[in-house]
Amino acid sequence: MESQHKESSLYGVTDGKAVGTYLEQKFKAYLQEKYDFVAGSSASGIDFPDLLVDMKVTSIKQPQSSCPYKSARQKIFGLGYSLIIFVYNKIDNNSEQVTQLNILHTIYVDAERTADFQMTRGINNIIENEGNEDDIIAFMLDRNLPVDEIEAANLAQEVINNPPKQGFLTISNALQWRLQYRRFISLAGQEEGLIDIYRTN
Repeated sequence: MESQHKESSLYGVTDGKAVGTYLEQKFKAYLQEKYDFVAGSSASGIDFPDLLVDMKVTSIKQPQSSCPYKSARQKIFGLGYSLIIFVYNKIDNNSEQVTQLNILHTIYVDAERTADFQMTRGINNIIENEGNEDDIIAFMLDRNLPVDEIEAANLAQEVINNPPKQGFLTISNALQWRLQYRRFISLAGQEEGLIDIYRTN
């Protein structure tokens, strides 16, 4: 439906955040016509807090966004909530001065798959190769996980007792996590927990 819609308010807009806000508000309004649910606020941090689902809208040109940093363990055990990701290509029609958001992919990512790909793969490789807590601590510190040595030791113990599931995000360290979605786009529908709801090709 959105791919067919012509929107004048987005014509000439280059700010991805403005596009994201537009689609998030429109999607919530569409859902509210059909369902009762609690819509998220900036205070709750995610769009559908009762469902533990956050909505992300991103351009195919640079499929990424940011999310609140809570703790370093998110990079190992996931964000703590699921994601629904809308990937668009924005097309401006100069003659009509309108924009069409061509929705290329809609992907649902289960919460337990929202950890960092390289971090979870590295930790699980260490465990499979009979590594111990010291090996895991060294790996986390080598990867610049934002933890002190005490927190690293606690995480290493938790990881030994409860190895993480393979995550598929690329999470860059910053004041906020920077989330990269290319792997989701390429693997959606092929991996457990990555559901390919819609794609154009």
